[in-house]
Amino acid sequence: MKLGIFSVLYNDKPLEEVAAYVSSLGYEAVELAAWKSSTHLDIDRTVQDKGYKSALIETLKRHNLEISAISNHLEGQLVLGSLDETTDEWAPSPKPDEKVKYAMERLKHTAQAANELGVRVVAGFSGSNVWDKWYSWPPANEKKYEQAWEIFAERFNNILNTFATYGVHFAMEVHPTEIAYNIETAARAVEALGKRKEFGFNFDPSHLVWQSIDPVLFIHEFGDRIYHAHAKDSEIVKEGVARSGVIPNGPWVRRGRGFRFRVPGWGDVNWRRIMTALLEVGYDFVLSYEHEDPVMSREDGCRKNIEFLRPLVINEPLREWGVWWNKEKAEVST
Repeated sequence: MKLGIFSVLYNDKPLEEVAAYVSSLGYEAVELAAWKSSTHLDIDRTVQDKGYKSALIETLKRHNLEISAISNHLEGQLVLGSLDETTDEWAPSPKPDEKVKYAMERLKHTAQAANELGVRVVAGFSGSNVWDKWYSWPPANEKKYEQAWEIFAERFNNILNTFATYGVHFAMEVHPTEIAYNIETAARAVEALGKRKEFGFNFDPSHLVWQSIDPVLFIHEFGDRIYHAHAKDSEIVKEGVARSGVIPNGPWVRRGRGFRFRVPGWGDVNWRRIMTALLEVGYDFVLSYEHEDPVMSREDGCRKNIEFLRPLVINEPLREWGVWWNKEKAEVST
């Protein structure tokens, strides 16, 4: 397994500088943001300008970095919403139908850009037009949430047809405000899309533990659909949760919040269990660090993440023949 980083936390710096820095820390891969405000990747130029594409690849190669995934969370959110004024800055038009059309085309374009770069995964969000209906009150909310799966399937099957053309997977991040936010709704998303293999998940344990969901259960249930993974922790803050619960609002840096995101090793995720479970289901790709810790700087986060996770990386997973003392099978495999 390799340790990577989501470069968007340094969107204010040029990619060359960021690549040199993260490589010096020991990171081996970068996840690049594809939305319009990203300064590290322009998907339009990637598709249209061979010189731009070559320069991008050479920049990363110079620093011994590969691209683990291209991510388009912001524009993906617009496929289902919210489609009100809260997402106006992510689209060229404030009109809901035009936002949806724009988002669908941008995700398709992201798949095309990924293919141009030889990247097989696009990570992102789906949005949800019924997030405010997750709680079954009023009672009619239950029916509205059920109906939303039809809209999800219609729009994402359309998108995934393009992904299939390019041989690219869409890795949805299970997350609050998305139509799939826990194990049950993630399973429902898979079913709604007819179990097509273009659709899978960007595994992020930080969005599960604060809901009291065991991330290892998620890994075991969706193992062959985990196409990418984030290294991010979250903490149930003992002195805050007794007052605000686990769904507080307000700024992330506010003291007293019941939960907050953390750098791996500083929250409640059991990373030894996570690393073991990922290998058990055959995931041996990239664990991409996403910095959203409201306590420490991004530089502290980058250093502490790799210092914590590097010793946990299992460099030589057990082979199919099993334990070392099974000498007969060991000799056959060598």
